[in-house]
Amino acid sequence: MTGIVVLVLRVLLAVCLYAFIGWALFTIWRELRLHSELLQARKAPMIRLSLLDASEPMDYAFTVPDFQIGRDPSCEISLSDHAISAHHARFRFHHNQWWIEDMNSTNGTFLNDERLQTSTVIMDGDDLRVGGSIFSIRLGEPPTEAVKKS
Repeated sequence: MTGIVVLVLRVLLAVCLYAFIGWALFTIWRELRLHSELLQARKAPMIRLSLLDASEPMDYAFTVPDFQIGRDPSCEISLSDHAISAHHARFRFHHNQWWIEDMNSTNGTFLNDERLQTSTVIMDGDDLRVGGSIFSIRLGEPPTEAVKKS
C-alpha cells in the first residue's frame, strides 16, 4: 500500500514541476512579446533641421530614428554642395537622445564649431555645419510650412 502512495506522490510532484516550468516559460514568452511590441511602436521624437545659409530657408523634420545628410541622392537630406561627402553625417535616436556621427567625411562635421571625433549627443539649439551648409537644430518642435520628411 505504501508503494502505491509513494508512486502517486511522485507522479503528482512530476506533474506539478512540469506545470510550473510550462507556466514560467509562457510568462517569459509573453513578456518578451510585449516588450518587442512596445519597442516597435516607439517613435523617435521630432527633430527639425533648418538650413540657415540658403537663399530660401529649408526645414527638414524627421520622426524616424535614423537618417543621413550627404550629397548622395539616397540620403534623406541630399545637398549639392561639393564640400559635402556622399554620406557625410548620420543622425540616430537611441538611449532616449538624438546622436550625430561623422561618417569619415573629407571636410568634417562641426557641431557648434567643434569638429566631431565620435558620436555626440545633440541638444536643442545646436548649430551643425557640413561643408558650406549650416543647420540649426530644434528638438521636439512641430515643423513649419517648409519641406517635411518623415
